[in-house]
Amino acid sequence: MKRILWIFLAAATMTACNTPSEPTVAIETRLGTIKVMLYDSTPKHQENFLKLAEEGFYDSTLFHRVIPGFMIQGGDPDSRTAAPGQRLGMGGPGYKVDAEIGAPHIRGALAAARDGNPQKRSSGSQFYIVTGRPITDQDLNAIEQQKGITYNEAQRELYKEMGGTPQLDQDYTVFGEVIEGMDVVDAIAQESRDRADRPFQNVRMSMRVIKK
Repeated sequence: MKRILWIFLAAATMTACNTPSEPTVAIETRLGTIKVMLYDSTPKHQENFLKLAEEGFYDSTLFHRVIPGFMIQGGDPDSRTAAPGQRLGMGGPGYKVDAEIGAPHIRGALAAARDGNPQKRSSGSQFYIVTGRPITDQDLNAIEQQKGITYNEAQRELYKEMGGTPQLDQDYTVFGEVIEGMDVVDAIAQESRDRADRPFQNVRMSMRVIKK
């Protein structure tokens, strides 16, 4: 995948992401492995995610909310022992992470979920991975007008080439991206699900830090 680093906000050249220098983590599921890179530009989120992954916090938790053309969400510790049909999405480690908003929600973005707090502070553990939908210049123009933001040329090209969810930009912290396994993300997003978008067949995860 091509990098979607926040530095595109200041305009930068797209580069291949075959050998990332940032920390990388493997998210293992029954459908395959997703490898994510954590941005140095979001140090609070990077440190927190690495800590939880190393402690085994995420092991046996579920991807509890999956929406095709949007995203897959996980990281709720309550999901480990959740009964079928139990509503999820409120659990966490007991703290929030300060917002580090900047990078756009291009397909493959790894971002922190949050509640409606006005500071836009992130959940201490819940995260989502963007699958998204096709995006046009018209879509981006509308978002710019609606939110008072400006996309540079590199961001526009990535959104148009890869898709994403620009409606979430400037509201949630993107702190990494998928560098391998988007096919696994897509497969998880296509799982049959209930009215709360929870897969009928559990998609559990485990994590291992590949490189710090």
